Amino acid sequence: MPALTENEIIQLVNKKMKDRPKIIQMFKNCYQNTLETTIHRHDDGTVFMLTGDIPAMWLRDSVNQLRPYLILARQDTDLQKVIEGVLQTQYQAIARDPYANAFNEFDNHQGHQKDLTEMSGWIWERKYEIDSLCYPIQLAYLYWKNTGKTEHFNRDFEKAVQLIVKTWRTEQYHREKSSYSFEREHCPATDTLGREGKGSEVAYTGMTWSGFRPSDDACKYGYLVPSNMFAVVVLRYLEEINAEFLLDKGLGQEIFSLRLEIEQGIEQYAVIQDDEFGAVYAYEVDGLGQVHIMDDANVPSLIALPYLDYCKQDDPIYLNTRKMLLSERNPYYYEGKFAKGIGSPHTPVDYIWHIALSIQGITATDESEKNELLDMFERTDAGTHFVHEGFNKNNPDEYTREWFSWSNAMFVEFVLSVCGLEVKKA
Repeated sequence: MPALTENEIIQLVNKKMKDRPKIIQMFKNCYQNTLETTIHRHDDGTVFMLTGDIPAMWLRDSVNQLRPYLILARQDTDLQKVIEGVLQTQYQAIARDPYANAFNEFDNHQGHQKDLTEMSGWIWERKYEIDSLCYPIQLAYLYWKNTGKTEHFNRDFEKAVQLIVKTWRTEQYHREKSSYSFEREHCPATDTLGREGKGSEVAYTGMTWSGFRPSDDACKYGYLVPSNMFAVVVLRYLEEINAEFLLDKGLGQEIFSLRLEIEQGIEQYAVIQDDEFGAVYAYEVDGLGQVHIMDDANVPSLIALPYLDYCKQDDPIYLNTRKMLLSERNPYYYEGKFAKGIGSPHTPVDYIWHIALSIQGITATDESEKNELLDMFERTDAGTHFVHEGFNKNNPDEYTREWFSWSNAMFVEFVLSVCGLEVKKA
């Protein structure tokens, strides 16, 4: 794919979406939003990215906010500085605490400082989520593949990788080896972990444990399958990066063996034979026989597996799982007057998420499904020409989060994919 400028991308969207003027306007608004409103540049070259209406930086959100711009980054030197600055901030954040999900711009003690866990002034929230550590690796890899740039594979990157691998190793044996615990007082059950902050009981599976989902809600069972799948993907990326640049044979072997153990755990414990849908993936398991069937709007999700590079869109188990999750078997799938799609326990019942609609569109193979989803976006922006977190399936004027940069960026990626533009993965 040739390098494109911002004007060329907008011209392409104008041409491909000429019969959908509202989608064009929504695309332009969302496309400009992230770079205009969320970036704080620092004198040392690092860049802090606001998630939107919360004054903190999530490792997950900041990567997803930048993903659509990777298409532009090959020839845009200023954008390269932004991405490299965000990566450097992420490396520093992981070095401060690999168990934290969200960070402050400065050592200012903002955020959830009363949580019963090992907080510091740099940390906004310390909910341990596997995907928080996956995303910076994904961004580093995709930035290389889309630009050819390699300066970001520096000593700080290597230190962050070593810490990530060590953390995932530890959390394979959460009960026996982990010191991590998390409790929040006077809150909904989804905001804290039971058993004095250690979470529900688990047995060894080969997978690595997660306290919380990418929604920042507590896991019901400790092995969050889509996040373990995402870990497999980025470990595969790390094998390639290490072989090409880092030349650390010991680290390379550790990455390989960890990936293999997690993959074997997924195959053994997360593939379920369902009477109606056949072989499908569970959302969470505990290694003790408990299985949770659902999907959540936040990514990584089971619907997002081809988008995350875990499998192909026509993978049989994925297709079975997708069919199941876009049905009433998923307790967070809703159908209403204005839309149908996946929501989250993070938001009210009957609230569908725009992120989930975008992911469904990106991973769809049927053009009619993509067009149906574009129709839904036109109906559910509440007249704002932006997208939101969740909205009421029967009244889109009822929605959560006025300004949610990740959701805007995901919509941009969906529209770009419809127009034939996708982030290069290899």
